[in-house]
Amino acid sequence: MLKIKNFPINARLIRILFSIKLTTVLFLLFGTVMAIATFIENSYGTQSAQALIYHAWWFQIIFVVFVLNFIGNIKRYGLLKKGNLSTLAFHLGFILIIIGAGVTHFFSYEGVMIIKEGERKSFMQSEKAYVSIIVDNQLNKKEINEHFLFVPDMSKKTGALSYCASFLDWVRGGNDFTINSSFDGTPFSIEYVDYVPNAKIEFAKSNRGKKHIHIVETSGTIRSDHYVGAGETLSLDQIDFSFEGEIIHGISLYEIDKVLFINSAYPLPYTVMDTKKNGVVKSNVETPLLSRALYSFDNLKFIIPDGIVSGEIEYVSDDPEYYPSDMLKLNILTPHENSMLMIMQSAREARFQTKQLEGLNFSVAYGPKQIPLPFSIKLEDFKLEHYPGSNSPKSFTSKVLVDDKKSPFTFSISSNNVLDYKGYRFFQASYNDAGTVKETLLSVNHDWLGTWLSYAGYALLFFGLIAMLFAPNSHFQQQRKRLKRMTNKQAMLFFIFFTSFSNLFGQESLHSQKLNMSSLSSELFIASTKRFERLVIQDDEGRMKPINTFGSELLRKISKKNQFQEISSSQFIHSIFLTPKVWENVEIIYIKKENTKLRRKLGVPINQKYVRLSDFFTVDKSYKLEKDVTKAYKKKIRTKYEQSVLDVDRRVALMYLVIRGDLFSLLPIKNNKENKWISAWEVSERGYEAKDLVEMELLISSYKLYAIEWMETGDTQKIDNIFSKLEAFQKNNGARVRPSDRKIELELFYNKYDIFKNLFWQYLLVSVALFIVVFVQIFVKKSKIVNGFVKMMKGAVVLLFIYHTFGLILRWYISEHAPWSNGYESMIYVAWASLLFGIIIGRKSGLTLAATTFVTSIILMVAHWNWMDPTIGNLQPVLDSYWLMIHVAIIIASYGPFIIGMILGMINLMLFSLTRESNKERMNAIIKELTLISQLSLTIGLVMLTIGNFLGGIWANESWGRYWGWDPKETWALISIMVYAFIIHLRLIPKLRSNLIFNSAAALAFSSILMTYLGVNHLLSGLHSYAAGKSAPIPIEIWTWFTLVILLILFATIKQNKYNLSDN
Repeated sequence: MLKIKNFPINARLIRILFSIKLTTVLFLLFGTVMAIATFIENSYGTQSAQALIYHAWWFQIIFVVFVLNFIGNIKRYGLLKKGNLSTLAFHLGFILIIIGAGVTHFFSYEGVMIIKEGERKSFMQSEKAYVSIIVDNQLNKKEINEHFLFVPDMSKKTGALSYCASFLDWVRGGNDFTINSSFDGTPFSIEYVDYVPNAKIEFAKSNRGKKHIHIVETSGTIRSDHYVGAGETLSLDQIDFSFEGEIIHGISLYEIDKVLFINSAYPLPYTVMDTKKNGVVKSNVETPLLSRALYSFDNLKFIIPDGIVSGEIEYVSDDPEYYPSDMLKLNILTPHENSMLMIMQSAREARFQTKQLEGLNFSVAYGPKQIPLPFSIKLEDFKLEHYPGSNSPKSFTSKVLVDDKKSPFTFSISSNNVLDYKGYRFFQASYNDAGTVKETLLSVNHDWLGTWLSYAGYALLFFGLIAMLFAPNSHFQQQRKRLKRMTNKQAMLFFIFFTSFSNLFGQESLHSQKLNMSSLSSELFIASTKRFERLVIQDDEGRMKPINTFGSELLRKISKKNQFQEISSSQFIHSIFLTPKVWENVEIIYIKKENTKLRRKLGVPINQKYVRLSDFFTVDKSYKLEKDVTKAYKKKIRTKYEQSVLDVDRRVALMYLVIRGDLFSLLPIKNNKENKWISAWEVSERGYEAKDLVEMELLISSYKLYAIEWMETGDTQKIDNIFSKLEAFQKNNGARVRPSDRKIELELFYNKYDIFKNLFWQYLLVSVALFIVVFVQIFVKKSKIVNGFVKMMKGAVVLLFIYHTFGLILRWYISEHAPWSNGYESMIYVAWASLLFGIIIGRKSGLTLAATTFVTSIILMVAHWNWMDPTIGNLQPVLDSYWLMIHVAIIIASYGPFIIGMILGMINLMLFSLTRESNKERMNAIIKELTLISQLSLTIGLVMLTIGNFLGGIWANESWGRYWGWDPKETWALISIMVYAFIIHLRLIPKLRSNLIFNSAAALAFSSILMTYLGVNHLLSGLHSYAAGKSAPIPIEIWTWFTLVILLILFATIKQNKYNLSDN
């Protein structure tokens, strides 16, 4: 028996606690629990996930065991020796990160400050919701604040997830709590009774029920219903209301001879809704209450719509979008009395409800509490900057005065510029500029010790992981040297399966009525289009781009195609500009093939894929989809038909607006502060009187007229003159935002050659060719011709990779931000990163390089499916940061090595499956070599994913004050780290030290990356979804891949048991 501080500890328990087996179990347990938490959060809300898992006592024990296990392994594996310092560093880094997280969890706090321009505050509202109790006897008072986490009742729900959540709720002891205390010699208790999330008040009217007054109020933009029982009080926006009760400072409502009266301590302006009559209720004057009158005081507006009603109040869960507040039902008990309270959670400030028991006033609230600051902050100015000519915010900044009564100073807080002062950090979180006075919302964090412990852990972790890749005695370097020593016995008795992809990528023709295609395809029209497409346009988000780009994006959004019949997107947009009315009767608006219901409503054949704009309107110009669209917009959870209706409605709107001319914002307004550009239609329809704009509007109108003459005569002089004047006008009046001629030329080049779409088939052809020559090389090893072809194909891959790199740099230059800020960009970047690591890791293995190139082509294929939008857009303010380039780039680049590991794992499983007695030795040699490459690849991927994920924590902390928030995206990235850490550690467990197990795990583990990259956006709610429409369904190809992997594992296992391959 061992003893630690006089406590006997079994030696076997110590061995288990410090064992590598426990490490791997912890990796899997931790990952599984976090995965369950993300689905609980999606189904039952963030608070439920926190209560059941993230803040649970047993979850914290997992962290403690992790720390003890890491500490034990430091001695067990000799990590204190000089040659193992890199491994020691990243293990110590993890220990420090966990300790820092513990400090943050138990000792730090955060909240928000909401300040109006000119206002000064010296407190913040807590981020956590508290049950706050104030007991007073009008002379003294006692305040109690307790934080609880609640989960909804799941006893009536079925399914594996609900049973799991119910069990976890039982483990933590449920929602029940009791607060026992005393005041002025009187003991009292506050007991939990019930909790209803996203509570909607329903009032069940009954003649036998209690009398209530119904108050409908808004504070800010949220509408709320409240029922105040006779003798009760209610606090709204720090104003007390009472019904049939006494109140000194507040608003009293009471009935005299069946007439309702109002008596307010404050003047109350009002407006009668029906007559629009205005008036004021004078302070402390008994005044008859006006029904249907809107009363107001500061931000609070309320109406009493029903007078006195009798019945009982009920609370039911509803849509969180419309009912964000929760209801908490409590019971107040004193020695001789008790009273029930139903309290709605308040978002900004605590709203107290008051009950009087045994001469004491009990005021209870559920919401944030005030946390005093050792200084005050005054908002001197709030600046909101938009993208040119749009309402899309580019950045917002709060200029504040910080005053601690000794050395006041000013500071500008913005999305990526935080204020640090006296242990507090202030971040620009949001704003409200809807009212007459601008209002800023600052998030506040007090966690300097936890932050710096975590940062120190990050530094050690990053150093250790990077050093591990280069340290001479590290496992990574040993495996790399072993791979070098291996003979390249690439005997291969299989051929990679290929099928014809032509049916996947063939262009469908648009079956529409014929335009005058001969004129649109004429040399004159094409020449004119080349001038027209160079003109700069401003889109509705404020991005400046050539019309060539605008036409391409518009056609793709409306028709889901890059070309209309035989004309290009530039010819398409040029034709609409010249002859818009013709396009009302062209079948070009895309509708999903399966949506026959919508086609019937429009009155078009159910097999017609494209419809005309005119099909959406009746003879009297009524919009056929108006009712369906209105209904769909009001619903949060929509049917497939309703979502399809909204998608089609957006295409109709785009087609309508471009035909009308709204979208051709070609004309910059001179000296406009917002750099707004407008269309010729706006100049004529909205009465712009500026002489230069009117002249340009007439010039554009004359262009449309001259076009007819030019098409007949071929005289382009007038047309060229108009284009020259338009370009000069854009340069002179819009120089501040107009792209340079060089950038326009490069964007036209980018559009013309469609680099990434063409790279798909180029990569595919080269990969197939490389597979073929490698296959031939197996049987004809010493052929100089075959070896030359292999080198030539490898060189082709490198050239295509250089071209891919050029495309990324070009997109970066055009968009002015790193090309990995949305779904499409991340896909083309993942493809690039995959091939980069394929070239680095597999430069001596033709099979590895061929497989990686093939995967790269498939990734680019997926990137160009209909649900991916290749449009270049503006960045959201919080993404406009150098952290984006670091964090996102490393995270997404890490997917490349994982893809290589997955592909090599599947190839090895196929090799196991194809093994015979006659080729056993040759197959075994290839499997060993590819497994070594896979190990190196997964190690690099794990290092990059770990560094990238924790760099994301630094970004989050520097941008909005929370380096870890258990968002599903970051949680699944951490799950992926646990999964791949488990795979890397398999070699340390003798019973799991198997090539078959390793390759099976490497193939299956990629599902965690798919969940991180795609699944979170499709299945879960969180902060990281790309804000562009609804989530696409998970492709059937993913399920096909998963089934294929399982089948390969089964076949490989059969062959392994049969031939007993050397398997470790």
